[in-house]
Amino acid sequence: MNPVIEAVVAALILVGAFFLLVGALGLARLPNMMSRLHGPTKATTLGIGSLLIASIVYFTATRGSFSVHELLITLFLFLTAPVSAQMLAKAHLLRSREEQSRLPATGRPADWATLAKGTDDAS
Repeated sequence: MNPVIEAVVAALILVGAFFLLVGALGLARLPNMMSRLHGPTKATTLGIGSLLIASIVYFTATRGSFSVHELLITLFLFLTAPVSAQMLAKAHLLRSREEQSRLPATGRPADWATLAKGTDDAS
């Protein structure tokens, strides 16, 4: 195999391992649920994406044909991770008494957007 391709694959694997480590540490060490969401959704997604791109480059270089499997896994991961994080955050907001006390009196989802911006029109 070409040394340049080997270097690219090795660099992608190292970058992926670094982001996976950062994501795992963030999940384990951050203080509350809302900040823990950033570990698996941001850093770990980049880490897995980097490893899958390294797999695409390696198998394309060794076999001479492009495989779509890793690309589809990468796209699926990048599409589903933000959606699942948003659903977990919304569920946490609805279940947490501390967070509920900061919600507008109506509790309607349309009012949450103004609360998140810091401009509560109801006050």
